Amino acid sequence: MAFKYLQKKWQKVTLAVVLGFTVIILVAAIFINSYWSPILENKVKDIVSASSDSLYKVDFSSAELHVLRGTIVIFNITLKPDTAVYNAKKRLHLAPNNLVELHIKKLVFSHIHPLSLYFRHRLNIGQVLVYNPELNISYQLNHTRDTVVKDNRTAWQKISKSLHFIHIGDILMGDVKFSYKDYSGNKLAISELKEMNLSAHDLLIDSATQTDKSRLLYCKDITAELNNYKAKTPNGLYSYSIKSVKLSTSKSQLNLTGISLKPATTDVFFTRSHKDRFTLSLDSVQLNNFDFLSYHKYRTLTAQNLLFHNGALQVFANPNQSEKKEDKIISFPNVAMGKLPIDIKIDTILFKRISVTYNEFNVKSKKTGTITFNNTNGRALNFTNNKAALQKNSITTIQLSSYFMNRGKLNVAFNFNLTDRINSFNYRGSLGPMNAQEINKATMPLAMVKVNAGTIKRFSFDVKANRNGAKGKVELLYNDVKVSLLKADTINDKLKKKLVESLFANIFILKHDNPDSPGEQPRVAYVNFIRKPENAFFKSVWQVLLDGIKPSVGLDEKTLQSIAQMKDQRAVDKQNRQVKKAQRKQRRAERKLKREIKKAESK
Repeated sequence: MAFKYLQKKWQKVTLAVVLGFTVIILVAAIFINSYWSPILENKVKDIVSASSDSLYKVDFSSAELHVLRGTIVIFNITLKPDTAVYNAKKRLHLAPNNLVELHIKKLVFSHIHPLSLYFRHRLNIGQVLVYNPELNISYQLNHTRDTVVKDNRTAWQKISKSLHFIHIGDILMGDVKFSYKDYSGNKLAISELKEMNLSAHDLLIDSATQTDKSRLLYCKDITAELNNYKAKTPNGLYSYSIKSVKLSTSKSQLNLTGISLKPATTDVFFTRSHKDRFTLSLDSVQLNNFDFLSYHKYRTLTAQNLLFHNGALQVFANPNQSEKKEDKIISFPNVAMGKLPIDIKIDTILFKRISVTYNEFNVKSKKTGTITFNNTNGRALNFTNNKAALQKNSITTIQLSSYFMNRGKLNVAFNFNLTDRINSFNYRGSLGPMNAQEINKATMPLAMVKVNAGTIKRFSFDVKANRNGAKGKVELLYNDVKVSLLKADTINDKLKKKLVESLFANIFILKHDNPDSPGEQPRVAYVNFIRKPENAFFKSVWQVLLDGIKPSVGLDEKTLQSIAQMKDQRAVDKQNRQVKKAQRKQRRAERKLKREIKKAESK
């Protein structure tokens, strides 16, 4: 009985102690929450000011510290730059290129050790959740390289008096509203993004990581994801969209999927512009070893390689020539490279399964010719406009393999001089065997020639060119080629055969084989092409090759002159026949009139 009494007594005492201890903890937690909240507010403001060298200020409406849960909740946070400090730094050429303004409705810090923060000055946070963030960044090119500042201490050195250690496991931001203003161009460019998610992992600021170059903004990895981005160009002629964008700083990799560039309809586009019309679609683009920090700070795009995978590019030459005869030299790759608005240096660009289509409208035929390069693979080396890189190597090399008209295997290599005053480049290549009739999609509308039969054995070319023109060697080997010359039938909106000219071409002009017989040397064409300013890159290359094909099949300059003379003579003969016909008609009418007069007199 005594034992049971003592046991019950002990239970009551234990319960009382536990309840009392719980009350003490709750009272202490309430006291600590109310006591440390203002301390926390001042601490955060001091850290932001110290780490940014007084450039940024932070304010928030209230903060709650929950000791038992190890949680801090801060409401209505605003991070803004101090314009007076920024302008002072700008006058001293020490201002950063990027200014950030951040608004957050609620910020939650979880798994915090407040005692360690207060007594040991070590801030350790398991997770940070950011609710309804609005991030605004403005970019202005104040300097193109890191400036030497008087206070060149690291972030840890600046905050070490207040904090000895900062660690955050994960920072998560979802559905970020992002605005980006670029003041570096001739006019303000504004980009606004939605459906963007940002996350940062393993943020660590201490004596060991203060010089760790493998971390970006002291984070082991920063990941940004953007979904379903759509926009239009300022002139409204193009709309573009990207299904997803993902950036990982730990992998130094940028991935884009579902890329689409769509122009306005041909009628609208060619009415409002004299430029060529482009259509582009890509399954994916991957940028590897991407130096994101250099791009963010100085708009310098540096990467090891860039991969384009599964896509299609369509170019439609503009049939409406500008009255100003605008020089389309900007369409040449080595010229366009120098006009890019950013500093770029990519060691290798890889192309995998890309189809290219070139369309051109012929005024004479009233038809559109099409040239296709299917399943194109290749690479470009030394893709850059960086001045330092160009001093070491000024040549960009592009090597491609493709299927011309989805039939003949085509290999071609370009070398572009990126610093030459006349924008020189060269290209050489070869085309494997294919049925000659496959090129009718191009030759019928563009050259008004239909290939009825024949086999292309090999087509090769070696051309040196620049902004003024091109010179080169073109060789076309073929067998049993027969053609028809065409003319426009405007009534029925089609091309019809020139019977006499086609017969004359096949019998007297056209060379049906090259070489003419086994053992003979093949005919080789040497092209001397003078480029018109309005000729864009694709059109210039195609015209050079076409100028080489014509003499290879017998349509050399002398023959073309003979054809022209024949056509002129036929026109003269036709006119003479019409005159003689009119004269015969007049004589018949005169004889008829005499007979009628004679008949009337006899009556």
